[in-house]
Formats: sequence, C-alpha cells, structure tokens
Amino acid sequence: MIRHSAIEMLGWMVPAEVFIAGTRQIRVAMKFDSLLEIVADEPVFDTGLLLSGEADPVGIRQQLARWTRAGRIQQLRRELYVLAPPYRKRTPHPFLVANRLVRGSYVSGVSALAYANCIPEYVPEVTSVGAGRPQLRRTPLGRFSFRHVKVDLLYGYRQVDLGQGQTASVALPEKALLDVVHLCPGGDEPAYIAELRLDFESLDLDELDLLAQAAGRPKLLRAARHVRSLAEDPTLSYETL
Repeated sequence: MIRHSAIEMLGWMVPAEVFIAGTRQIRVAMKFDSLLEIVADEPVFDTGLLLSGEADPVGIRQQLARWTRAGRIQQLRRELYVLAPPYRKRTPHPFLVANRLVRGSYVSGVSALAYANCIPEYVPEVTSVGAGRPQLRRTPLGRFSFRHVKVDLLYGYRQVDLGQGQTASVALPEKALLDVVHLCPGGDEPAYIAELRLDFESLDLDELDLLAQAAGRPKLLRAARHVRSLAEDPTLSYETL
C-alpha cells in the first residue's frame, strides 16, 4: 500500500482512494506548485516536458485539462500550453508562439516586414510560412496564420533574439517581401509594391536580388526589379498609382 504522505513528499497529490500496488495502476496528480517549478523558465511548454520518468501520461493530461478550466493555464493547441498571466515570469513573444504552434515554420510576410520597420502598418496577426497546410489558429495570445510554400522556398530566415531569453525563426526583410509577392496574386505589380509603402532604407536591394535569383521564379525576379526602380526613383510610386 502506498501512503499518502510519501507521495506528497515527491511533489504529487494522491486522490482520496487507496491504491494497492500490483492490483491497480497507480495514478497521482501533479500539484500546481510543482508545475510552476518545472516550467518557470519556459514562456510556453508542451506536455512532453512533464512526461519524464514514471509520470502517468493520462493523469498529467487530465490535470492539465483541469488547470485549463480553472484558468491557471491556457491551451494554445493540443499538447501546447502557457501559464495564465498571474503565474508567468515572462510574457511569451508572439513570434516564439508562432514557431511553437507549427514546427518548421518561420515568421514572414507583413509580420516580419513590420518587425524590421520596413512598413508602417501595425500588424495584429502573426503570419508565418512553412511546408505544411495553410491554417489559421485563434489562441488566447492572438491570431496566427500559416501559409504554405514549397520546400525549395524555405530559406532566407534566421534566429532572432526577441529578448527575455526568447528566440524565433524570422525571415530576413528581403525574403519576407518576396514571400508576400509570391503568395499574393499580382504581388509583383509596381502598383501593389508601391501600396506597401516600403521603407527602402531598411532593405538591402542586393540581398533582395540574390534571394530572388535563388528562388528562380520569374514573378520574384520581376518584383525585385520593380522594388529597385521604386527605391531609385520614388516618384514612380505616384505614377503607378
């Protein structure tokens, strides 16, 4: 027979009924204080972080569901969670959350352009690209959209230091612009590019050319030429509109 006090000393909370070793599976529930100790330095955490040693997967998932209902943690997707605001040491950065929502994706498009101060607009939704299916995820931390691109276009991004010990995969501003062009019908038209109100000083036009050439897509090559033309003669933006 397992004694209640012995289990509590291990940081777990045993249910009211008594368990007999060898005759019934022993399940105990994690205490919330123990969870805080384990995930204290994690802006977001997944269930796998808690399933080490002899932890019971069913009991862990049931407890996470109870804490979610109680408002102590928030679920971002299946198996991915964040502590509720009163218990957080660090606020998860939206770019980190986007990376964790869909593994293998990177933040791009207007989100990466705004982050690099290449466009003036506020972007309320984080946009990412990846090889997976397109999807939109609504979470307690905001909306996150994921656009599909072919594997050969998954380049031109790097790890960015977001502060507070957080990093994320984010497109170079030049690649973010090319992703916008690629995913938008007519994205290579001078009028569309002008409407973005790009800060050309925040773009490396030579890098833009190299990234467009690496893609080998005529649409992206045309867009790179139009961007250079607009950067060299800003009055063209008014003529195209």
